[in-house]
Amino acid sequence: MAVVSQEAIMQLKALMDQVDEPLRRTFQNVHQGYIVETLERFLKARDGVVARAHKMLVDSLQWRLENGIDEILSKPIVPVNFYRGVRDSQLIGLSGYTREGLPVFAIGVGLSTFDKASVHYYVQSHIQINEYRDRVILPAATKKKGKYIGKCVKILDMSGLKLSALNQIKLLTAISTVDDLNYPEKTITYYIVNVPYIFSACWKVVKPLLQERTKLKVQVLQGCGRDELLKIMDYSALPHFCRGSGSSRRSDNAVEDCFSLDHHFHQELYSYIKKQSGIVEPTRTLKHGSVHVEVPLAGPKKAEFCRTLESEWKKFQNQDNVYRLHDIQISD
Repeated sequence: MAVVSQEAIMQLKALMDQVDEPLRRTFQNVHQGYIVETLERFLKARDGVVARAHKMLVDSLQWRLENGIDEILSKPIVPVNFYRGVRDSQLIGLSGYTREGLPVFAIGVGLSTFDKASVHYYVQSHIQINEYRDRVILPAATKKKGKYIGKCVKILDMSGLKLSALNQIKLLTAISTVDDLNYPEKTITYYIVNVPYIFSACWKVVKPLLQERTKLKVQVLQGCGRDELLKIMDYSALPHFCRGSGSSRRSDNAVEDCFSLDHHFHQELYSYIKKQSGIVEPTRTLKHGSVHVEVPLAGPKKAEFCRTLESEWKKFQNQDNVYRLHDIQISD
């Protein structure tokens, strides 16, 4: 991982001091008062090269302006029953915090179906969670700990992973591209748990395609990962799928199931967005519409990733006579 020098940070800061006022305004929502730490993130994402980091940051700020990202936390997905469908099919939640104060985000990779709404709603929801994390969760964690908290931990649950997940590769690539280009270096470690044999085989092929800094952050844990995760967080912060035998399934307890809309994290998030929008609980069904966010084009490396993944998954199409592929194509 590139070591960012103070000189590089100061050079990038000098360049950012020259940008137009609209870019400066949206930059405030990005750095939240921690300019140096933000510049360091973008420099790390571009191997410490100031010119490349400057272009990346300016492009990201332009993307925010063109897509209204500063206002996205005032655009709820309504009505609530429709949003519940989004939450039930795009499994993500905040299960707690590490002992160092880092938020722990759980992601149900294997059981997310993305079949209750259009792509635009899932991208909108993902960006809203990113913005809520950066504007609300992390500043609150910083205040509580009395030191800067600018990153999180992610635990990816692979239980239930099937070949049908290939149908969503275009959406997942779009979401990861948004993160790569606009929210770099926000995750300190990716813990992967409950891995099936299919994942293990593909991981050997996919791993060489990842950037070195990303590979260094990935840890594939044994089973549900409970014992390893308890070294950095208390039991109460563990997602339900990391709590032992059989816990990889969705929990019936909304208090424990951080994926559920009934979980306090999602209740607070949804209430925050409604409050920002000025919407009170509607007495009639509101017409809902998604926020259309332009997703930057994936680079050649990500296109290669998709082609390789498609090739490797197809090798398993007749294995055990359980999984089959039917004319699945992966979009770059």
